[in-house]
Amino acid sequence: MRRRRWRLDPLKWIGWLFDPVGKNGAFFVFMFALGYLLTQTQITLHVAGAKPYELSVPELLFDLYAICVVLTLIPRRIRYWVRAVLYIILYGVALVDMFCYERFESTLTPTMLMLLSETNQQEAGEFLKSYVGWDVLTSKVGWILLLMAAHILWTIIRSIASRVRKRMILPKVNETVPKFCKAIAGLATLWAVIDAGSQCWGNKVATWRLFSYETVGQVEHELTRRDHAVMYLPVYRLAFGIYANGLADHQLVQLEKASRLVAVDSCSFRVPNIVLVIGESYNKHHSQLYGYKMPTTPRQVALRDSGSLVPYSDVVAPWNLTSFVFKHVLSMHAVGDSGEWCDAPLFPEVFRRAGYRVTMITNQFQSRAKEPVWDFSGGFFLNDPEVSSRQFNVRNTRTYRYDEGVLKALDKVISDKREVLSDKDSSNTDHSSLITHHSSHNLYILHLMGSHVDYRARYPEKTRSRFKPEMYNRPELTAQQRQLLAEYDNSLLYNDSIVAAITQRFEGRDAVVIYMPDHGEEIFDDEPIFGRLHSAEVDYRLARNEMEIPFWIWGSPLYRESHPYGWMAIQNAKDRPLMTDVLPHLLLYLGGISSPLYRSELNIISPDYDTKRPRLLKGETDYNQLKK
Repeated sequence: MRRRRWRLDPLKWIGWLFDPVGKNGAFFVFMFALGYLLTQTQITLHVAGAKPYELSVPELLFDLYAICVVLTLIPRRIRYWVRAVLYIILYGVALVDMFCYERFESTLTPTMLMLLSETNQQEAGEFLKSYVGWDVLTSKVGWILLLMAAHILWTIIRSIASRVRKRMILPKVNETVPKFCKAIAGLATLWAVIDAGSQCWGNKVATWRLFSYETVGQVEHELTRRDHAVMYLPVYRLAFGIYANGLADHQLVQLEKASRLVAVDSCSFRVPNIVLVIGESYNKHHSQLYGYKMPTTPRQVALRDSGSLVPYSDVVAPWNLTSFVFKHVLSMHAVGDSGEWCDAPLFPEVFRRAGYRVTMITNQFQSRAKEPVWDFSGGFFLNDPEVSSRQFNVRNTRTYRYDEGVLKALDKVISDKREVLSDKDSSNTDHSSLITHHSSHNLYILHLMGSHVDYRARYPEKTRSRFKPEMYNRPELTAQQRQLLAEYDNSLLYNDSIVAAITQRFEGRDAVVIYMPDHGEEIFDDEPIFGRLHSAEVDYRLARNEMEIPFWIWGSPLYRESHPYGWMAIQNAKDRPLMTDVLPHLLLYLGGISSPLYRSELNIISPDYDTKRPRLLKGETDYNQLKK
């Protein structure tokens, strides 16, 4: 039996490079059209100068060629069904993604998938009845349906043409001519794929890196990088949403295990009313309370001068990301301990087990369809029904346009009225009733929007715009930068009115109010930049602007009179070094809660407090060792 000898046929071999496209021509063309349609129409809404993803064409070409290569390796009979499944998935996900973009001004997000998993059959039916109508056909969703119709029509025509061709007797063609043409097509394909791959390879590496993390926090931090992955197609966004929810579910399981560690031996309710106010993006060096030249905190200064407010001088946040700070501040886990934040119980659950009524009013962490990943990362555990029920007696169910909405919600809780926490300006459509339960021992956690970007949206501009760009003698800044600076200081002035109003609510009660923002903010101090930088290396300049924060404790007249030694301890500790990850231990002490979870060396007003403890920023850089 003679062996078949392989012949070196360069034209044939080069022509094989075109086979993936040639054997999957309709798939390649229509999926390219679908991808291009999506990338050119789904642009970030309400962002001036927003443009389509610049590498959409080369990355589409590269991705589709790779898929076609895989399809070509599959036997022909099976390949037909695999393509059919891919059509269903890609068209289906594209329709859902575009529908969300049209109806909710957002493409698929992890929060959307989380909300979907919590939706029952009745709610799904009501949703479809409310949002899906014939007007969908005239929106951008209709363009996808039109492309699908064209694809179906092409398939029918091609099927008919194929049957006709089989019945016809066609003349033979010299094989060298099509072989030569196919080789040319193969060379063109090789050049196009190499060129496309070289352009989009960075995004492919970033995507691989994004899907390699083990926690939601790590994913969020990855997305702060300049070279983070761009999920430019709906199917990628769906995969990311599933991945992020999987990571979140894992940490929820860990929190469930940690909940079993909660133990309360006794509780004296040392301070019957404890109020923790968490601000947002507050640069300490723009606070009049800490020496800023502009009068941004006149009410806090007045409280300090009256002797009821004690500002702490040396306090830093563990991170410059809200979600990271929230996880570490709420958890009994301290930075530097073994394990993760979710390996220890959250302090609100300890308070609730001890007999306190725990209220959480947040103006940020509410599950919304277009919620960005950093809000998902910070709020997924607070919004989980089981975790939330263990932590809080009272939760608000919506957000407010301005932080004065938090005040109105607080008034309803204090007065113990069975009312809905609602506001006409809320961006959340959930109108669920919030029922409170009376208690003489209360822990209130109030989370404000503070000075979160954009600054001018954080205060009623017509009534609160005290600072003007021309008031700043900063010739090195542009007019636009001075405008941003004025808007930032105006947001601090408005925040000052909110926190002062909170203290007024507790003037006649035995109460303490603790104020701390989650982190700081760059606002044209040392560099002509604003916002936050997320470089891996933390130097003092970055720590000064983004992690040094204002921190103060206010005591009501009744508290100061009833607890003279406690008030003296608060005053004596004002210059001790503190990182806010250990705040739960101060709170447990104020509550008089005796628990194995309490550590006196982490309580800043305790004589056992460890003033030499490293303050690890981002878990790595010791703030105490930075050169100032």
